[in-house]
Amino acid sequence: MNAPAPDARSRLRLVVVQALVFSLFATLLVRLWYLQVATGEEYAAQAASQSVREVVVQPARGLIVDDQGRPLVTNRTSWVVSIDRGTLAKMPQNEQRAVLRRVSKVTQQGVAAIKAKLRTCGEAGSKAGVCWNGSPIQPVPVALDVRQPDALRVLEQPEDFPGVLAVQESLRAYPRPFGVNLAHVLGYLSPITGDEFDKADEDGDRSVNGASVVGRAGVEKEYDAWLRGMPGYRSVAVDSMGRVLDDAGTDTDVAAQPGDTLVTSIDAKVQGLVERQLAATIKRARATKDPVTKRNYVADSGAAVVMEAQTGRIVAMASQPTYDPEVWVGGISKAELNTLYSEKAGTPLLGRATQGQFAPGSTWKPFMTAGALSNGYSEDTLLNCSSYLRVGNRDFKNYESGAYGFISFARALEVSCNTFFYRVGLNYWQRFGSDVGDVDAKDPLVEAAKAFGFGRETGIDLPGEASGRIADRVWKREYYEAMKDYYCDLSKNPPKGTSDFLRRFSREFCIEGYAYRAGDAVNFAIGQGDTILTPLQLARAYAALSNGGTLYAPRVAKAVVSSDGTVLKRFAPKAQGTVDVTKASLKYVDTALKGVPLQGTLAWKFPGFPLDQVHLRGKTGSAEVYGKQSTSWVATYDENYVVVMMVSQGGTGSGTSGEAVRAIWETLYGVRDGVVDPKSAAIPGTVPPAGLPTFADDGAILPPSRSGRRTGGQG
Repeated sequence: MNAPAPDARSRLRLVVVQALVFSLFATLLVRLWYLQVATGEEYAAQAASQSVREVVVQPARGLIVDDQGRPLVTNRTSWVVSIDRGTLAKMPQNEQRAVLRRVSKVTQQGVAAIKAKLRTCGEAGSKAGVCWNGSPIQPVPVALDVRQPDALRVLEQPEDFPGVLAVQESLRAYPRPFGVNLAHVLGYLSPITGDEFDKADEDGDRSVNGASVVGRAGVEKEYDAWLRGMPGYRSVAVDSMGRVLDDAGTDTDVAAQPGDTLVTSIDAKVQGLVERQLAATIKRARATKDPVTKRNYVADSGAAVVMEAQTGRIVAMASQPTYDPEVWVGGISKAELNTLYSEKAGTPLLGRATQGQFAPGSTWKPFMTAGALSNGYSEDTLLNCSSYLRVGNRDFKNYESGAYGFISFARALEVSCNTFFYRVGLNYWQRFGSDVGDVDAKDPLVEAAKAFGFGRETGIDLPGEASGRIADRVWKREYYEAMKDYYCDLSKNPPKGTSDFLRRFSREFCIEGYAYRAGDAVNFAIGQGDTILTPLQLARAYAALSNGGTLYAPRVAKAVVSSDGTVLKRFAPKAQGTVDVTKASLKYVDTALKGVPLQGTLAWKFPGFPLDQVHLRGKTGSAEVYGKQSTSWVATYDENYVVVMMVSQGGTGSGTSGEAVRAIWETLYGVRDGVVDPKSAAIPGTVPPAGLPTFADDGAILPPSRSGRRTGGQG
């Protein structure tokens, strides 16, 4: 068979090519028809959605106000410039540098500073206090309080600022009524971390987002869920580089809901006065010489608490040293953060009222009295207030070796006689606990301390509260087991320069550091040794003396109110229980403590004070700590309030703090020229209870000492 001619083969190839081309065009036309006609609307919607981005609208955080509605924490509006790191990363290096230079100009900071803020904390080269600790997917704020013209430039020239946002945000502000600081009670905020945001997302919590700030301390943390509000969302049109083109304004936009207002029990007028008095007391102490060392008192820290005796509500609470809460707004620098933690600066971040732990000294004695009267001693008991008491091979002395002969518990509280209470502690040790290794031995004084709530947290609505410590037999055994190896090694291999005292102590501790000796018992009876407590714990215990024995959980919050004024929640006083001592012992102690400001260790600080109108009770204390100067305490109360002040390494109780405590009481009741003026009272409606006996009527119960001598400056 003959092969096809060349022309025929060419025509065949041409036909095949034409058919293929026709098929391709036909397929393309069908596809175009499908995309543009059959499914055109669907793809148009998808394309539109890809050009719209959802932007979070942060809610205004709730206010914090005092019990009279005075603002303690509010909000202010600030222009904030942020950078979307994802958008920035898509750009070529030269364009990134250009954008950062433009941002540098509008935010008035260097490019290097901006780059430092864009780094995620923990990555190589990040700087603590500067790096971004929030969600990695959120735009990073690089400048606060940007001038409005500069912020508007970012908004009006998006082509020059791709991935850069300028928005008005709400920042915390502190109006400071009556000059209050209140930093340790209010707390502070910082950005939510990636882990926190992921957990909230898993839990279905929509009140936070990657750019949220959350409470880290104080009531800002405790009531964060109420204060934070609910974020909103709005849609904006963007181009392929993330530049905002327009406000899309879709039907899915959600308005932000502002946070709720927290009403506290704090009274700003009283708080301001307490803070000033505490600061002035510390200043005076630092200018006063310690009569023993002949050096000025260090007065390194202090605290003061004013509490409602019948409810546990906190009226005022101050701590020194303190800090400016504004330092946290918008992020804190590394230098500022180091200062807050610095021991040289006094660790300002530590709130001494709830987190500082100190030996109570003689302010402990009323609770020991209640314990003794509930366990074998009577109101008629008389013990020798000698100048010293020998226990073992050591003399335990009275303050300045004073002696008052045989006196009652009431008189012992008035003059703060150590040797009286030494005898009580020694008696119980001899009767129940002379076996130094018996951790289960009965100890009525330890049980009394536990009954008044010491050694455990009070339950205040502030995070980070310290529990204090009751240095009983159980604690001493546990401490011995924990530290035995250390002290045994120290006794065998003491480093060069180790003092003789520490060498001797290490040897003794290694052998029988668990032993609860008679010296431990007598020290415990006067609030010395290893027992420590917080000023708040002491205030709560004195409130129990005032109200008849109820221990309340201290409370700062009173109510939560919505933005429209609706009361969402009220926080009622919370009774945690009653103290396990006899009612008769409580009544006796309460009556006895009236004599302290009348004729006892506080009397020299309260001349002319209307004690017949303000039925003040009190106790002073000067706690000795090895290697340090004494800690000053004054604890006072009446039927309405408890006022406690402490100055670490500040000297004697009334000598250092008495003047300030008196000033606080005068402000609470509006005392002028020795007379109560209800119109001048710090808290409206505050008046002393009527119908109570005056001190003149109490003479038969608490007679003055035969010599008529008034003591002062001790505890």
